[in-house]
Amino acid sequence: MPYASDAPVHEIRAFNRFYTNLIGALDYSRQLYVPYTLTEARVLYELNHASHLDAADLRAELSLDAGYLSRLLGKLEKAGIVERAPSKRDPRRQRITLTVRGRETAALLDERSDEAVGSLLSTVPAAERPRLADAMRTVREILGGGKGGAGASRPLLREPGPGDLGWIVQRNAALYAAEFGFNTDYEGLVARIIADYAEDHDPHLERTWIAELDGRPVGCVMCVRDDAPGTARLRLLLVEPDARGHGIGDQLVGACVEFARGVGYREMVLWTNDILGAARAIYQRHGFVLVDEKPHRSFGVDLLGQDWQLRLAETP
Repeated sequence: MPYASDAPVHEIRAFNRFYTNLIGALDYSRQLYVPYTLTEARVLYELNHASHLDAADLRAELSLDAGYLSRLLGKLEKAGIVERAPSKRDPRRQRITLTVRGRETAALLDERSDEAVGSLLSTVPAAERPRLADAMRTVREILGGGKGGAGASRPLLREPGPGDLGWIVQRNAALYAAEFGFNTDYEGLVARIIADYAEDHDPHLERTWIAELDGRPVGCVMCVRDDAPGTARLRLLLVEPDARGHGIGDQLVGACVEFARGVGYREMVLWTNDILGAARAIYQRHGFVLVDEKPHRSFGVDLLGQDWQLRLAETP
């Protein structure tokens, strides 16, 4: 005879059976029409949304057996999806990165997953979708130990979805007005940058990242081609005030630099202003050096503009 205290256990087990069947977790490759298991897809997802990962980090993040992970990475390496090399932080560790083909594969998996979830949501009345999202967030927060607990959400980087590019414009305009007194000229500049990227960018050489925390966007950065051959430009780094202190800025800049280096750029440049002290400290930690600065009046305020540069590879 079951006891009342057994009810939560039965409910959770029933929910697990229901949800794994609903999303096709037991037959992932057929569900998304891809030749990868759910575990392999999770590994690709983590590698695609972090600036760098060692094998030990990956094992801890996904709670995988060391031998099993090693065999899985060997399979992906043989397929040309990942590369393994000694870690710069600790030569005793293995640093795992996606190849160009691996990034394309991870992007395809993200796209198929988004389509699958979109199809699932299409069966839910629009008025019920916020309640569904809130309920799922509640489950994560409770079982994850709460936002401040050991199991709290960690920052996640992803590609922009519908509405995210508009979010970049809106949040840049609002934050720079509130923190530095910029006028609408700055909003116009950001809008032009975003419009140019949305209308015409090369996904193999240019990329935008959205940082997400607890299911909401809290930061962004862009890597775009510069006019100078072999040069990438870092643009529009932003982190929401209430999300600062999680290392999100470092994560965004690290992802941008790793991407630029991985696709073959020789150098990365950026333009900023001296009032952005926290951002400049991040750039310096990643190896950028100040190459020029000059005063100017823009966006309704007097500023000291700065050009920064990072060598990614030696010029042939």
